[in-house]
Amino acid sequence: MFKKLLSSKNFPLQTPNFQPKFFYYFYPINLAMPLYRDFSDDTATILVWKYDETEDLNIDELLEYENIEKVKDYHPKKLLEVLMVRKLLKGLKPNSKILYKEREPFLSPEDAEISITHSFPFAAIAISKNKIGIDIEKFNPKILRVIDKFTYENERGFIPFDNEVTFYTIIWSVKESMYKIHHSKYWSLKKNYEVKPFELKHLHDIRCRVYDDQFSDELKARVKFFDDYCFTIVEE
Repeated sequence: MFKKLLSSKNFPLQTPNFQPKFFYYFYPINLAMPLYRDFSDDTATILVWKYDETEDLNIDELLEYENIEKVKDYHPKKLLEVLMVRKLLKGLKPNSKILYKEREPFLSPEDAEISITHSFPFAAIAISKNKIGIDIEKFNPKILRVIDKFTYENERGFIPFDNEVTFYTIIWSVKESMYKIHHSKYWSLKKNYEVKPFELKHLHDIRCRVYDDQFSDELKARVKFFDDYCFTIVEE
């Protein structure tokens, strides 16, 4: 069944014209498929791949035995996202697996920190020496329907009325990235996560924090745009 889904031609190929530049990597890269974006720095390898229907995504080779039950009812696109992330991992750490503690992914063996994100046709992976969270979100006006779920009214004063979708998508994505660092204890994006006011011309250094009555972890996010997507990175 899975192989039939993965051989479907229902997913049109859109070949990017971006040619990634390679700098320093926490892990050496040995990827068979072309990268779409590369946001690596001196502590983390952060890679984005756009789905290519010509690429071989063999579920028997890529999916961990421990995750077979987890994905058995996944939609074909979500399954592709899962396999894309595994393909990226194979090019970085071929002897590692992605397993889960509850819903939190971790590397086995546990020799580095990992964060993953996907929104078809994109999938991304980050492997770091330190805790890291990444997130990808498509810009969509529907986000305005749910702003009360992840922000307070007094957090919104700096957001321009004519660009609300962009700002709220960034805020949501930054909070999702922080959640991936602290989610086992701090679960409410509205109550426990804060994004300080920012401007679109300064997206490389957005101040943010995870907090409660007794704890506060001050962090910084960097945000990248490509196509109609927002990609955020938060590193400890």
